[in-house]
Amino acid sequence: MSLFVWYFGTRRRYDGVPHHTILLGPRYKRLLTDIFDRKVLADDFSLYLHRPTATDTSLAPDGCDAFYVLSPVPHLQGGTDWSVMAEDYRLAIAGELARTVLPGLEDEIVSSRLLTPQDFQDRLSSFRGAAFGLEPILTQSAWFRPHNKSEDIQNLYLVGAGTHPGAGLPGVLSSARVLDSLVPDASHLASLVTA
Repeated sequence: MSLFVWYFGTRRRYDGVPHHTILLGPRYKRLLTDIFDRKVLADDFSLYLHRPTATDTSLAPDGCDAFYVLSPVPHLQGGTDWSVMAEDYRLAIAGELARTVLPGLEDEIVSSRLLTPQDFQDRLSSFRGAAFGLEPILTQSAWFRPHNKSEDIQNLYLVGAGTHPGAGLPGVLSSARVLDSLVPDASHLASLVTA
């Protein structure tokens, strides 16, 4: 799957909105079927709203707020033309946020930036515009993920959610700990580069 991400700032604060908010749509399970199986952009959505200024007001000018909202969407294999759909989709999300947690939102926006599956592919080289790593199926999980030390390229080491042992904060931290024990002393690597 991929994501539609809208970063925006407002000229006012929404003090009643917490740092993290999840807004589930009316048909969550069927929405997942639309995203993963049918690969269609549905008319409804579920949203994750992030308001970092709830805990760190320095992230926006005085009296203002900073947000981003994520909407899970199909990757590019679904055929959505984001150059056509992006603004309409943003407006639909803005309308839902205004209706539920951010009253008057459209009149308060001072900055806006979008990231679509097309951006994930074109700017971030993500396969089919996917926003996440390997699909969490058995043959791409745990031991079956790429190992932390490349089996093909000498002195290439990998870390993160897409590598062994897997995704999520515990997996990423475990991956970093494993890598720390695998990478040779940096001074030794410097001598290899100059040799």
